[in-house]
Amino acid sequence: MGKALIIGAGGVGNVVVHKCCQNPDVFEEILIASRTKSKCDALKEKLDGGRTRIQTAQVNADDAKEVARLINDFRPDVVINVALPYQDLAIMDACLETGVHYLDTANYEPPETAKFEYKWQWAYHDRFKEKGITAVLGCGFDPGVTGVFCAYALKHYFDEIHYIDILDANAGDHGYPFATNFNPEINIREVTAKGRYYEDGQWKETEPLSVKRVYDFPQIGPKNIYLLYHEELESLAKNVPGIKRIRFWMTFSDSYLTHLKVLENVGMTSIKPILFEGKEIIPLQFLKAVLPDPASLGPRTKGKTNIGCIMQGVKDGKPVKYYVYNVCDHQEAYAEVGSQAISYTTGVPAMIGAMMIIKGIWKKPGVYNVEEFDPDPFMEELNKQGLPWYEDFAPALLD
Repeated sequence: MGKALIIGAGGVGNVVVHKCCQNPDVFEEILIASRTKSKCDALKEKLDGGRTRIQTAQVNADDAKEVARLINDFRPDVVINVALPYQDLAIMDACLETGVHYLDTANYEPPETAKFEYKWQWAYHDRFKEKGITAVLGCGFDPGVTGVFCAYALKHYFDEIHYIDILDANAGDHGYPFATNFNPEINIREVTAKGRYYEDGQWKETEPLSVKRVYDFPQIGPKNIYLLYHEELESLAKNVPGIKRIRFWMTFSDSYLTHLKVLENVGMTSIKPILFEGKEIIPLQFLKAVLPDPASLGPRTKGKTNIGCIMQGVKDGKPVKYYVYNVCDHQEAYAEVGSQAISYTTGVPAMIGAMMIIKGIWKKPGVYNVEEFDPDPFMEELNKQGLPWYEDFAPALLD
């Protein structure tokens, strides 16, 4: 049995807390911490009384010293970071100072630039190794489960994987003309950045949303998919032997893209500060404030997600094709934990990753991405914890 400090009390944090409480044999005690303590208290009130003991606290996750004091007071086995990616390094600094294992769901991004790179966090490897503690990076779904899927495929079905296409499809409908299913600031920064993919040993760049395909997804049907850059491409290109090309695709509705284009055209997606009535504001942060809170979308979002990996490679000199994916129903997720499927598919893997650390299964000093660990126990827990996966050995391929 172990203790976890969960930093962040938004939609994903809500799922992590629920799933920890569903596994009291692993999570004996949790501390929920956020800048807004009332959110933590509301979660505690909802779930208190079970076998997992719950505490709450206020914390400024930008302040490493403040986070370290909280860790020293609570003495967790692992810190689960589901706060903003801008805060990753401060929380990692606090874990180094206190000697506690670390896990997050998204790579560090500097607040002032839309840079999606692991270099800042990978630079912590030697210090975590010397301290004898583990940092698990990107343990949501994508990144996260998609990396585990690749490691599982490599372990069981391939000698080398040559081509990977990661497909993220959301067929959910929340009824709003425009809303984002996770943090609007992060979502819009991702979507409006240039596309990028890895091929033949180099990175190739595309204009935002300029490469489009149609894919017929199991259980949700044909959807438009667009090539984006996503952080797991960087780690998988480094860690998967034999890789020749790896790409990431995501679905967007026509309504979403139309509204996004208008917002871009009037400067609302900018991350450069402007003066408004004598005060400096960042347009994208203002937009985030007026858009629907993703945590509020659960009761009204209907439909399913489908996220998975299509792989091609060789085994014993013979070509192999393989597609592994999960389908998650928004309303089933909401009925279980009070969050829609986007939060659910991120929060469940974060809890499983923390479980792997507490059990000593994923525990080696240093900083690692999920595909660098044994995938089998994680894959087993996905089936147990609400994210069952499916396999197809003759999938349709993308050109």
